Amino acid sequence: MKLDLARIQAQATPLLRRALHHLRHPTRRGILWGIAAIPALCLLYVLMLIPFTPSTSDIRKARITEPARILSADGKEMAVFKRANRAWVKLDEMSPHLVKALVATEDHRFYEHFGLDWRRTASAALSTFGGDRQGGSTITQQLARNLYPEEIGRAPTLNRKLKEAITALKIEALYSKDEILETYLNTVPFLYNAFGIEMAARTYFDKPARRLDVLESATLIGMLKGTSYYNPVLNPERAEQRRNTVLSQMFKRGELTEAEFNRLKKRPMRLDFERQTEAPGEAQHFMQQLRKWLIEWADQNDYDIYADGLVVHTTIDSRLQAWATQAVQRQGRQLQSVADSAWAPSSVWSIDLDMVQAFVRESSAYKKAREAGQTESEAMARLTGDAAFMKALKEEKTQVQAGFMALDPQTGEIRAWVGSRDFEQDQFDHVQQARRQPGSTFKPFVYAAAFMQGAKPTDTLPDKAIEIETEGGDVWRPTDSRPPSGRNITLRSGLVYSKNIITAQLMQQVGPEKVADLARKMGVNESPLEEVMSLSLGTSPVTLYEMVTGYGTMANGGRYIAPRFVTRIENREGKVLGEFSMPKPKVVLPPEVDATLLDVMRGVIDKGTGSAIRSRYGLRADLAGKTGTTQNNTDGWFIMMHGQLVGGAWVGFNDNRITLRSDYWGRGSQSALPIVGEVFQQALRNRVIDARLRLGQHDPDVIKRVNDWLGGVLQPAAPASAASEPEEEEVTMGDEPVTSADVVASDATPAASGAAPASPTASEPVSSGASAPSPPNEGASEGT
Repeated sequence: MKLDLARIQAQATPLLRRALHHLRHPTRRGILWGIAAIPALCLLYVLMLIPFTPSTSDIRKARITEPARILSADGKEMAVFKRANRAWVKLDEMSPHLVKALVATEDHRFYEHFGLDWRRTASAALSTFGGDRQGGSTITQQLARNLYPEEIGRAPTLNRKLKEAITALKIEALYSKDEILETYLNTVPFLYNAFGIEMAARTYFDKPARRLDVLESATLIGMLKGTSYYNPVLNPERAEQRRNTVLSQMFKRGELTEAEFNRLKKRPMRLDFERQTEAPGEAQHFMQQLRKWLIEWADQNDYDIYADGLVVHTTIDSRLQAWATQAVQRQGRQLQSVADSAWAPSSVWSIDLDMVQAFVRESSAYKKAREAGQTESEAMARLTGDAAFMKALKEEKTQVQAGFMALDPQTGEIRAWVGSRDFEQDQFDHVQQARRQPGSTFKPFVYAAAFMQGAKPTDTLPDKAIEIETEGGDVWRPTDSRPPSGRNITLRSGLVYSKNIITAQLMQQVGPEKVADLARKMGVNESPLEEVMSLSLGTSPVTLYEMVTGYGTMANGGRYIAPRFVTRIENREGKVLGEFSMPKPKVVLPPEVDATLLDVMRGVIDKGTGSAIRSRYGLRADLAGKTGTTQNNTDGWFIMMHGQLVGGAWVGFNDNRITLRSDYWGRGSQSALPIVGEVFQQALRNRVIDARLRLGQHDPDVIKRVNDWLGGVLQPAAPASAASEPEEEEVTMGDEPVTSADVVASDATPAASGAAPASPTASEPVSSGASAPSPPNEGASEGT
């Protein structure tokens, strides 16, 4: 190794000495080679930058940018996913004053160069070196920078300027001068979410771009030097000075006569300002979820949802969506009047109320007051004495909210999605974001698990006070809205009339672990379910999305299908880019168990807590469902099933410390049921769903696909036979309508104690139509 190093050193030393000699005593030939090497190296560097600039296809794509169009299942355009508030107009549809002002001010040799103005660039460089920094970019260079801010950037570096110049040359090679001007004027930003000259004209002068006069055109072109600095709304004096500068350039370039210039520059600035907002579109909460999903899909498949003209076919039915939106808004208005009365400032909304003071402390105004140095008492006194602040706080906290979702249980396709009463007022999605206690709407999962273990609807449990000891040594005493009758109640009536005591005893027999596992398999699989006894009464917060999915499994013969909201994606020419077929169903409930469960839940609609569906809305189709109400009427739920549609609604407040303060209106049968009832009424009336179809039956075109997936085992589920049950004769038990089949020997004993609850839950009102207030439930849990 030492010999090798020595040999290398010996060979390199003469070469190094020769190189140093040439540097100290350069020859004429060496100088010429050195001078020639400089541009060669620069050219090499430029060539190396070319692959890092936008490609030809990218430039074409940027100019013909076309946002994704979102279509409903019935072909109606529901939304357009734009990157910005922009409307593209052709050059011949713009005022000619715009082009004259632009070229005269920004690039008067625009029609003479090929993307780069060497004279302007050299002049700008000399001025910059002299301490007066100036821009030398042509309109084409500015367009390159506007179209590709990420690829080119805006840093004042040589590297960025070279990339900008290369891209400008590419653009000039591809497009005519008119096309470049059209693209430039349609892509420049003008503040207030206005992009392009058309939206700028409408924003600042309330007119289309074709009707802009010389002064208006000069004002908008003047803003291009610095939209914020020359903002005519906030800085009218600067904007007017800049406008006159543009007019002087137009005069200098022969676009205005001296007389015209002198007359126009004295004119005052006149605006007709109005922010331009995009049309809200339909199903805005649904669109939020869709946009997130579509962006991810597009990234994985190398598409741009804002530029590639994608056409997205969703599963939403525009008719059902419209009816659902109307139903949520109508019921929301009615319940808001109840809330306004219940929380009137003169009665309940008092500054002495601990809860109101807690709201004040949680407000941003209180936090700012404390940060400013005010004491707790000073900040509280100032804010509670501010009538406007207290009014706004009350309106915010006592705003009734609601959510609705519907899907086709046979395909898993989501048909309607309403996340709040008004998206503009509340963007929080009460379908998939809000987790609330489901109350008694969770009970069917308990009964389904029991039926899987061999229980029958005719089995009985005693309706009497019970105590369940928890693992921690505490005692849980589930109650109903009325005192126990002391008689034995069938499981059928336990679910139909939503008896908490009966359900709690049934949970002891089944076990919370098995109930939670079944609920997850049926679709309640995004929220954590606490495997405790009180889960039977709906204490674990879940989403409306999950609950409707779970009920969809019940309506689909016990077959779980993951919900979907897109069927296919096409390009602008109609070529299918992605197709999303129905997921393979998973059998999670045996068909005979599911048929039994559906038959019992039909009773909720026919004579139980959901009977208003028959009496008030007159629906005669085969329907099943469940109401739900949580502690202190904090949350109201109702979910209903039909063979082709499952729909559910939740009603409450964003802050669960606020309730309707009404034992009548706060029940799910009064707050949430009307939303679902109205939607189904319209769906049946307009034959969107078949009134003759029975639960468990399938459409002919759907049954074949599912049958193929399941290996030919799909059969229409027959309703549970009543032959094996005692014939029922209606009697009364207190204020509750029950039947003689519900009343058996009173000496039956409850099942053995099971797992302990984390916290008790609320009761479900037993009588569907009674308006008398129910007594509070001892030990019931607070809703979340």
